[in-house]
Amino acid sequence: MELVLTEDQELLSTTAHDFVRQHSPLSRVRALRDAGDSLGFSPDLWKQMAELGWVGILIPEEYGGAAMGLADLAVVLEALGRTLAPEPFLSTVLLSGQLLTTAGSTAQKAAWLPSIATGERILTVAQQEARSRYDLHKVTTKAERQGESWVVSGEKIQVLDGNAAEAFIVSARTAGAANNPHGITLFLVPRDTPGLSVTPQHRVDYRAAALVSFNGVKVSPEQVVGAVDNGYAPLSSAVDWATVGLCAEMLGGISQIFDMTMEYLKTRVQFGAIIGTFQALKHRAAKLFMEIELARSTVMAAARAADAGTADFTQLVCLAKARCSDAYILAANEGVQMHGGIGMTDEHDAGFYLKRARATEMTFGDASWHRQRWAGLQGY
Repeated sequence: MELVLTEDQELLSTTAHDFVRQHSPLSRVRALRDAGDSLGFSPDLWKQMAELGWVGILIPEEYGGAAMGLADLAVVLEALGRTLAPEPFLSTVLLSGQLLTTAGSTAQKAAWLPSIATGERILTVAQQEARSRYDLHKVTTKAERQGESWVVSGEKIQVLDGNAAEAFIVSARTAGAANNPHGITLFLVPRDTPGLSVTPQHRVDYRAAALVSFNGVKVSPEQVVGAVDNGYAPLSSAVDWATVGLCAEMLGGISQIFDMTMEYLKTRVQFGAIIGTFQALKHRAAKLFMEIELARSTVMAAARAADAGTADFTQLVCLAKARCSDAYILAANEGVQMHGGIGMTDEHDAGFYLKRARATEMTFGDASWHRQRWAGLQGY
């Protein structure tokens, strides 16, 4: 496996970084936060990204996409991560788009994938529940038969971009015990369905999320995504793909806060000397650089394993998420500390990366959880 960018990916990376610098500086995220923006992202910018082909990178050609790979999308996500661009790639493209592509019916694909590729519609997945930690099979939301239909009741938390979504793919238990992987079914539920309510929230990094409640929501057999009782496998696969995408975004954030910190070390004068000449800070900077390069190699390996469908994909997902979580926390902490007093203020941008590092660490499983998962996959 070659952990280098192809010529096409190099071109895509250059285009993405140029676009982000011009249209999505970090000041945009600050402005969205200060304005209390309800969506948390820019629909106009989202459509521009769709016009560039980024939103449809993973979508099959017959539905208006480019049918490219996760390694290609990762290049774009890394560029977006540098300025913490909040557009809904994780919720709409990686989670929902991947689920519909792999498990959706022909009618569901035709109804949603083309409009996702053009940036016209936002879709998200509601899979996390209170006290479930990161285990996708711990599902207490129930779907009970009522004639030919189903009635869904329960609550999902931390639903990414739930305040902007037109529909939700929700995991509900149709059979088995509350922690059994078997017996989970996925349903595609439009936002305006009676009994569905959305409570908008913002996470610590100012990204939009929501509590989504299902109060006797009636759904038809045509709204089942995949097979009844067998929704765990496609859901787990989609979350793994989204985890790799998140790691690529984290890699961009890690690289940016590192570059900001290095620039400060090269210009800040203290005790009559540039602080970057202090040996202790040199050692810490060198450690950060090594952690970034290790994280980069794990992200590239996981993305390429996803595209190739290799047997070690899940293990590489765990490795990438654990490495990126630790590296982002370390880089953000060091960035704030090395910037000194100004780094602790909201006036400086370092704090945005610190908050994003905390939020991404807890998304799709933290480092400890993924190490334990990796150990289990290895038979330890």
